[in-house]
Amino acid sequence: MNMRRNFLAAALAATTALAGGNALAQAAYPTKPITLVVPFAAGGPTDVVARTLGQAMTKSLGQTVIIENKLGAGGTVAAAYVSRAAPDGYTLLINHNGMATSTALYRKLPYNPLTDFEYISQAVDVPMTLLARKDFPANNFQEFSAYVKSHQATINLGNAGLGAVSQLCGMMLERAMGVKLTSVPFSGTAPAMTALLGGQIDILCDQTTQTIPQIKDGRVKFYGVTTRNRIKALPDAPTLAEQGLKDFEVLVWHGIYAPKGTPKPVIDRVNVAVRAALKDPDVLKRMAELGAEIAPDSKLSPEGLQTWLKAEIDRWGPIIKAGGTFAD
Repeated sequence: MNMRRNFLAAALAATTALAGGNALAQAAYPTKPITLVVPFAAGGPTDVVARTLGQAMTKSLGQTVIIENKLGAGGTVAAAYVSRAAPDGYTLLINHNGMATSTALYRKLPYNPLTDFEYISQAVDVPMTLLARKDFPANNFQEFSAYVKSHQATINLGNAGLGAVSQLCGMMLERAMGVKLTSVPFSGTAPAMTALLGGQIDILCDQTTQTIPQIKDGRVKFYGVTTRNRIKALPDAPTLAEQGLKDFEVLVWHGIYAPKGTPKPVIDRVNVAVRAALKDPDVLKRMAELGAEIAPDSKLSPEGLQTWLKAEIDRWGPIIKAGGTFAD
């Protein structure tokens, strides 16, 4: 009996020590640099957001946040990589709308956005803008609408590739206007914008991080923003919704995720760092320059991001499937 009692006591002590060690490790987090994986190229809009946030998060976490660009398959390569990473808080993912649209765009997705990640926080929302080449024969949205409807067979609509928000915005525009345009995909936002400036494409939906300089310099024709309300960066610009496209809303939102099983204390610690970064004066200044807006407080909790992601999956799935655009 004494031997059995001693064995149980030893086992309990070992378990307690192990649990205490885990708790101490989590309490000490982070003890080394953290990698924030970006699914897109360096210098692109999501990369700029990630680097700006990462620099500010470093101040709060006391460890360097390293940005790693892992490209491929519309962001799914990076997401799959993080879903398989050790759930210790040292490999995180920042991703935009593609986290939601991938479920409809890809027939063989190597992860489940709803079950293979822990949610940390949303970060910033970036409005989209509707543009046309400088010599496009429409000077306001009413003229644009009439011209596109009567010439849809000859008009091409550029985008930054499969799953890009510019593609989704274009699909939403076609649906709202009841037209079908010729889609011209590019390998990213930069070449799509170059093509628009050069007159090789007619129309482009793109985010303010890239379009504000072109709009202010008068190098493109600008018809409105795609958010529900007017934006601070372009306060005089009307929304497409107020110009007749009822309930039209498309924006680029960014969420931060960790591998499934990452301990809650670690998730909470990173969430605190994200919230602190979103109040950092340097971050606020840079986001204002880009036309990006800090996500509302309701989206900054893990639960807020989870709710938003599920709603976005439900929203975009039918639109993408109706458009018939898929990848293996």
